[in-house]
Amino acid sequence: MSSSPTLLRFPSLFLSRLALVKPNVLQPRYSTSTALLRTFSVAYSSSSTVVPQVSHSSKSFDADLGPYLSCCMPNKRLRVAVLLSGGVDSSVALRLLHAAGHSCTAFYLKIWFQEDFENFWSECPWEEDLKHAKAVCNQVDVPLEVVHLTDEYWKNVVSYIIEEYRCGRTPNPDVLCNTRIKFGAFMEAISSMDFDYVASGHYANIVHLSTDKQDTPVLELSKDMVKDQTYFLSHLSQAQLKRLLFPLGAIPKEEVRKLAIRFDLPNKDRKDSQGICFLGKIKFSEFVARHIGEKEGVILEAETGEFLGKHRGFWFYTIGQRQGLRLPGGPWYVVEKDIENNVVFVSRNYFSADKRRRVFRVGSLKWLGGLPPNQFCQLQCKVRHGPGFYNCSLTMELGQNGCEDIAVVQLSADDQGLAAGQFAAFYQGRTCLGSGIILESWDDQGFPVCAKALEIARMEDKSKLGKPIKIKVQPETPLVKSDQKDGPVNCKQISHVAASKQRRHASKEESIFMFPSNWLQKIRERWMQIF
Repeated sequence: MSSSPTLLRFPSLFLSRLALVKPNVLQPRYSTSTALLRTFSVAYSSSSTVVPQVSHSSKSFDADLGPYLSCCMPNKRLRVAVLLSGGVDSSVALRLLHAAGHSCTAFYLKIWFQEDFENFWSECPWEEDLKHAKAVCNQVDVPLEVVHLTDEYWKNVVSYIIEEYRCGRTPNPDVLCNTRIKFGAFMEAISSMDFDYVASGHYANIVHLSTDKQDTPVLELSKDMVKDQTYFLSHLSQAQLKRLLFPLGAIPKEEVRKLAIRFDLPNKDRKDSQGICFLGKIKFSEFVARHIGEKEGVILEAETGEFLGKHRGFWFYTIGQRQGLRLPGGPWYVVEKDIENNVVFVSRNYFSADKRRRVFRVGSLKWLGGLPPNQFCQLQCKVRHGPGFYNCSLTMELGQNGCEDIAVVQLSADDQGLAAGQFAAFYQGRTCLGSGIILESWDDQGFPVCAKALEIARMEDKSKLGKPIKIKVQPETPLVKSDQKDGPVNCKQISHVAASKQRRHASKEESIFMFPSNWLQKIRERWMQIF
């Protein structure tokens, strides 16, 4: 792989050759390729005319910044490798560590595609990110290094994502990037450089009980519960935690923005990044189509088995999705997928009370303390990034191979966005205990799909179905619940309007730790109903 032309003028430092390990589909592991990681020094002198210099030194802020340095180990003098993305959060983290008196070296991770994906490169904003990263470092004369982890990212994150979608699951690239790249391949690449810690701009708090080898750090929630990123860090190992510092762990996002203005950072007005970093401006559907392809399948109504339309492949859809179905008379939601027969089941009753589930299984469990918690009841659980928690209990059982632990999770209230492949993170108070990968959506039975729909899904020649039916808006009728608890349900017409009314009168169980019951889910439901 050739280096970027704009970086060729800088001397390169070749790091050690690293071993390649094939990633396990159900157990995220990071691995590094046999290709050399190339690091380019891009530090500029303070006399650079590229970026205006601030008129004051960060040292003038030291006394005033004291309250913001609680997560920076201010009473020590450390060598810290700081991951710098060019965004506001990591830039403020760098400046806080610098103000705490530490010797900092910034690292920008470059993770674009291989040579045969040049059409995607032009859409990736890495050049702008790097420009901002350089400007931030110039202000305080911090050296900046660029580390190429393209092959590592492709083999350990992107290829995993493609395989998971091909198997009908919905992976989480952010969790994988943290465990396998930022605090995996990168940590291994700089292991010979004698840094005391690696730092980043994550919103999480790591409590280090000591600085010696016996340290058993604890991952805790950040002060900003909305921005908190412990969910994305919940699958790290104890060895990774020991080497990490998160300077923003005790600072709300609003205060971080104020600090960026106070430091007069060149990127102080820059918006937070969104989306998957390796895609840039490319639509995810285009990426999936390129790497998995398209295969026409049918869309069936879960309750009736009616043939509603066709789709390009089940891998384009995830549970709870409503965009991209292009069906009239909605809103329609994807409720189940038949992977073997390439069939997508949809329903207009996704939010009806009798379709909610609170039991699911997780595998690939990783406990941050190295061992499972002492108790499996009275815990809290996050099934997605955000401030919402469920109270939960866990029951441990052996997996099919007899060796891997599987946890059966019982939530205190119902959730409708559970998707296989996503992570469930577990907490006790403010402490994140670890996480696992959701193996099943809902419970053992999944969303109730009627026998007729299942029979049609198994048809080999679906051309016999003829043309899709003409979908009509359903009249308001009483909600009919299925009296069949196990197996396929009888096909019954259920009114979306009636289900909505019943939902408004459903019991409001306390399900979220530290926050009002299910408020985030209810906002999401209302939003989806409107649009």
